[in-house]
Amino acid sequence: MFQPKLSIITIVYNNMHHIERTMLSILYQTYPNIENIIIDGLSTDGTVDIIKKYESRISKFISEKDNGIYDAMNKGLALATGDYVLFMNSGDEIYTKDTIANVFASAEDADIYYGETEMINDNGQSLGQRRHKAPKQLNWRSFKYGMSVSH
Repeated sequence: MFQPKLSIITIVYNNMHHIERTMLSILYQTYPNIENIIIDGLSTDGTVDIIKKYESRISKFISEKDNGIYDAMNKGLALATGDYVLFMNSGDEIYTKDTIANVFASAEDADIYYGETEMINDNGQSLGQRRHKAPKQLNWRSFKYGMSVSH
């Protein structure tokens, strides 16, 4: 059975309090074909030390000065070799360990997979879903009033 490769790109800069939670939510996914890419903007607060604890389980890691989040995202895209790409920035989290496996198991071949985004506070409590609801069918008109799906 074909299992598409998913490149997960994590962008981080000086976020030692949240990077580990994000990394663990990726590392503990049950889906086996994940490329884990971390792009750090040359953090000085201990973020890099936390990342290096898991370096053997990270596919690609860069820590260097960048020109902002979009420059860092483009660096990650240039390194990605997956069939699909997911941006999972520091502080973001995949809620359950089977999320990616369930998406690929239940969905047909598609160009884009997307869903709702739930906001969680620092104590792990739900703040509800974000204001913009994901459309039932995504097309270019879906973005008329803003970003209708999370990256």
